[in-house]
Amino acid sequence: MAQDESIVSGVGGRYALALYELAKEQGLTDQVAKDLENFAALIAGSKDLKRLVSAPIYSAQEQLRALNDILAGAGISGISANFVKLVALKRRLTYIGDMIDGFHKLDDQDKGRVRAEVTAAAPLKDAHIEALKTALVDFTGGKSVAVDLKIDPEIIGGLVVKLGSRMIDGSLKTKLNSLRTRLREVG
Repeated sequence: MAQDESIVSGVGGRYALALYELAKEQGLTDQVAKDLENFAALIAGSKDLKRLVSAPIYSAQEQLRALNDILAGAGISGISANFVKLVALKRRLTYIGDMIDGFHKLDDQDKGRVRAEVTAAAPLKDAHIEALKTALVDFTGGKSVAVDLKIDPEIIGGLVVKLGSRMIDGSLKTKLNSLRTRLREVG
């Protein structure tokens, strides 16, 4: 399937497209996607790493030295590691989130997959994620679904699912707020 370059834009989009084409050429799109997800999770889970990639106060060499250890420790190697290092050397680490998102968009498009952003109050078991994917296939017209799970205890319970431009908010927090509003109208 030919890539629709319009789904990615800007600096992050150009880098994502270049990485995707290289990974596809070498038959490594699944591995690179996994590596990028792992790197994004590392960033999300570490204030220090988040600061390293977003703060321009660090030189490219300082970022590269830190990233060498981080990538090796996370088991990220090959094209993925080289890509992150190149981005650091080119002083574009502030765009790494856009690059990762762009890569996933290109990969999803190429594989006929739809990505669902799911927010839960607590981690879901694999069986629940698979059941959710199966249920969402109906909404996509039979396309496969990839789930990006985010944990937000603020929603108290239930799920918030964003699939393309559609959003299904089944969170307990929203239901309680709705009930509170209705009670105010009555009383």
